[in-house]
Amino acid sequence: MTAETMSIDTLVIGAGQAGVAMSEHLSKAGVQHLVLERSRIAERWRSARWDSLVANGPAWHDRFPNLEFAGDPDGFPGKEQVADYFVAYAQQFNAPIRTGVEVTGVTRNEGRPGFSVETSDGTITANRVVVATGPFQRPVIPPIAPRDASIKQLHSADYRNPAQLPDGAVLVVGAGSSGTQIADELRRAGRTVYLSVGAHDRPPRSYRNRDFCWWLGVLGEWDKEVATPGREHVTIAVSGAYGGKTIDFRRLAHEGMTLVGLTKSFENGVVSFEQDLAANLKRGDENLLSLLDAADAYVARTGIDLPAEPTARDIPPDPECVTHPLRELDLAKANVNTIIWATGYAVDFSWLHVDAFDEKGKPKHQRGVSKEPGIYFLGLPWLSRRGSSFIWGVWHDAKHIADHIVTQHKYLDYRDASQRKDDAQRTQLHDPRHGSDLSHALGTNEQGVI
Repeated sequence: MTAETMSIDTLVIGAGQAGVAMSEHLSKAGVQHLVLERSRIAERWRSARWDSLVANGPAWHDRFPNLEFAGDPDGFPGKEQVADYFVAYAQQFNAPIRTGVEVTGVTRNEGRPGFSVETSDGTITANRVVVATGPFQRPVIPPIAPRDASIKQLHSADYRNPAQLPDGAVLVVGAGSSGTQIADELRRAGRTVYLSVGAHDRPPRSYRNRDFCWWLGVLGEWDKEVATPGREHVTIAVSGAYGGKTIDFRRLAHEGMTLVGLTKSFENGVVSFEQDLAANLKRGDENLLSLLDAADAYVARTGIDLPAEPTARDIPPDPECVTHPLRELDLAKANVNTIIWATGYAVDFSWLHVDAFDEKGKPKHQRGVSKEPGIYFLGLPWLSRRGSSFIWGVWHDAKHIADHIVTQHKYLDYRDASQRKDDAQRTQLHDPRHGSDLSHALGTNEQGVI
């Protein structure tokens, strides 16, 4: 059947981790569905990440329940290994995924159920649509970016490795997981690096022989349903690079990196920075220490046998770039020929022409169930809880949506008394044991049509 003539119960858009998880649960529930992917399965992991990227969580944690990663469970799988994992996972249950098909528009049908979905391969009619395109849809470069053709500028989504960049120093704007890892890689490659550090959380990579993912689990942090007010968009600086180490900005500075405050503006080749570096580092330290305190309290409360780790609280002295922070930097004089914007992503639902959004264009939903009946969202941060944007979290969110779809099926399958009577008569009509006499008694023709 071609897309021009296809009708489907549930259409899933996107075959990354969210789409694969959704397909597994729908398959188990017996719901007819199709997954469309404009490129390859888990394509973002392959082509929208730098070469050395590894998962932010250990292999034992950042996976689906029914398949383990090969190798060290405490290791951090590389991006290609992660993408291959989702391909293998989809093959386990023969997921109905069609690759190379892009969805260009979704509209609700008038006077009949479901939605019309325009694709690069024709129109599909679907009773329900699950939007599993994830949060990393449109790289964001802020409007302060300079209009200077002599400086190479790229988003972290387009960075691959140090050899890709022209010679000279690099300014990395954004010190979350991506920006910090890229800046550290460039420094290790011998580049002069300036890292612009804003507000951030800085959890320990591990503490008392347990990864921070484990600590967030036993402390109930993954299950928090609402972000702390004012902290919704604070970036998290955590990394699995180089075997997994706690990100320590002061250590990076002592090793040769120059830290600067939040990037404020560019004018005539000079970049200005906010004077908030020390305050941002201090808040990051407070986040680190608060988690260590909570972990110690858990050990004391439960009596679990985990070794003490007093050195985890050691904070290096402030380097020169913190005690005497740069207010501005002349890019040409500093030989800065590249700016990497590690400034995050925005979602793009411009192709989704349904009443599923608030006045700011943000999806309105309850645990992924949209205000627009029949539309679902999956893979977004804080969809149901803090863990929603992690691999294991999206799997559990997908199960909730699949259960909702199954429940809707049960309602729609309901037959009232008159319908049940008609069903019984039709069953008798086509029962070969009754032969032609039953057909004659019901007033049907020889072909059984009433």
